Amino acid sequence: MFGQALAAFLLAFPALFSIVNPPGGAIIFNEVTSGHSHAQRVSLARTVALYSTIVMLGALLLGTYVLSFFGISLDALRIAGGLVVSVRAYEMLSAPDDTAARKQNEARPVEAAPMGNLGGYAFFPLTLPFTTGPGTIAVAISLGTARPDQLEAAGAFYAGAALAVLAMAAIIWASYAMADRLAAFLGDTGRVVASRLAAFLLLGIGVQIALNGIIPVLHRALGS
Repeated sequence: MFGQALAAFLLAFPALFSIVNPPGGAIIFNEVTSGHSHAQRVSLARTVALYSTIVMLGALLLGTYVLSFFGISLDALRIAGGLVVSVRAYEMLSAPDDTAARKQNEARPVEAAPMGNLGGYAFFPLTLPFTTGPGTIAVAISLGTARPDQLEAAGAFYAGAALAVLAMAAIIWASYAMADRLAAFLGDTGRVVASRLAAFLLLGIGVQIALNGIIPVLHRALGS
């Protein structure tokens, strides 16, 4: 059981880290909240991390069941989810600067937010779609399709994946809370390099998720 939970963690954590990209998001977070105090930004980072946890866990635990309600098979979900993740990763790999620009535009309303109303922007736009947008939700749902069919194994899988979500939320909080220092350390070049590496890793994970659905379908087709 421990091995299955560890395998789920090792699958989920790199995938979520790649699509969320907290270091890249922290640089933009630092820019759009630069007019606010450090204490306010730390508090905002904590709230965004909490909301991000809810979004990722909801997509991971419930996404596959919602789609299955519409009669979509688990293998079909795996294939579709893997393709979505792969396409998303390819877009990030080929145009990381465009992705950063889009995120900055999504978070732009925060720059003009009054000091007292900053918390109102924690969920929208800073959590959704800036931190855990449609791409992250698609990845989390795709990860959920990788669960084993056996009940005990599925429980271990979800435990490991949920732990990956909590670890991801902690990194979001730490990255955003220390956004000013992280931005100075990485710079523009470091952000682009980190984005490209994360996108390449996500591409491999997307292909693996798709293969988890394609191989059983091929076995059944060849067996018949």
